[in-house]
Amino acid sequence: MKKEISGFISYLKVDRGYSSNTQLAYEKDLSNFYQFITSSGVSKWSEVSTEQINAWVMKLRHQQINPKSIKRSMSTLRSFFSYLVNSGFLEVNNAKKISTPKTNQALPKTITYSEIELLTRQFNNSWKELRDIAIIEVMYSSALRVSELVGLDFSDIDYGQGFLKIFGKGSKYRYSPIGEKAIIALKRYADSINAYDGAVFLSNLNKRISARTVQNMIKNRAQKVGIKSNVHPHMLRHAAASHFLQSSHDLRSVQKMLGHESIKSTQVYTHLDYLELSKVYDQFHPRAKK
Repeated sequence: MKKEISGFISYLKVDRGYSSNTQLAYEKDLSNFYQFITSSGVSKWSEVSTEQINAWVMKLRHQQINPKSIKRSMSTLRSFFSYLVNSGFLEVNNAKKISTPKTNQALPKTITYSEIELLTRQFNNSWKELRDIAIIEVMYSSALRVSELVGLDFSDIDYGQGFLKIFGKGSKYRYSPIGEKAIIALKRYADSINAYDGAVFLSNLNKRISARTVQNMIKNRAQKVGIKSNVHPHMLRHAAASHFLQSSHDLRSVQKMLGHESIKSTQVYTHLDYLELSKVYDQFHPRAKK
């Protein structure tokens, strides 16, 4: 049975191009399910019944596992059983028959434009300060994930056209616009270290910066300028998406900028847009409840 799991993970890597993090998540879910069913005497996948899958889901619920995590685990199981059917190991995908708990869609945490300006306040002229400002400007301007930011090379920057070539999720490339402020910040930083090729953002050891370093830097800058919320890099991406949508009302363009496969992933930002609208209404409309 473990052989089929290994084959499925290889399929995700080679045929589907899934990231190593996604592969690990799938493998963890399947390992947990494997331990559960083998403890009841199951020795091959064709012996797994709908009742056993349902019992596993009930066990996760009784353990008070987050409904979102249960939903993800069931998605993993459905994909795996579909793989087994397509590979000839099974005739029926019993996992399709199991319903999963509904989850309330949580709005992504974001920060305001004024807080972005606080984060990019310059305190000195050191190369490190110019690097940190450039990182924040680029992440916010192009709505980057932190993994996409640290992977940037100077060859990925088109200053003339104002675009970045981004190696994103699913090992796919996309192009995202970059604003004038971010371009200015990038050039100032590049001039300060006299570097115009290779990795864009460097650590103190003159190596490509890590995601953890970026996370700590943004958190520390937020505390330094007096932002009370726990700011992390992904909030800059959320802020970019919601601010762009609020001004353009063009969901498809936001989808392209974020690199979302499905428009459904982008639609969460419409909720942020209406949330902002309600705040303005409450503040200025004469009929609003104060």
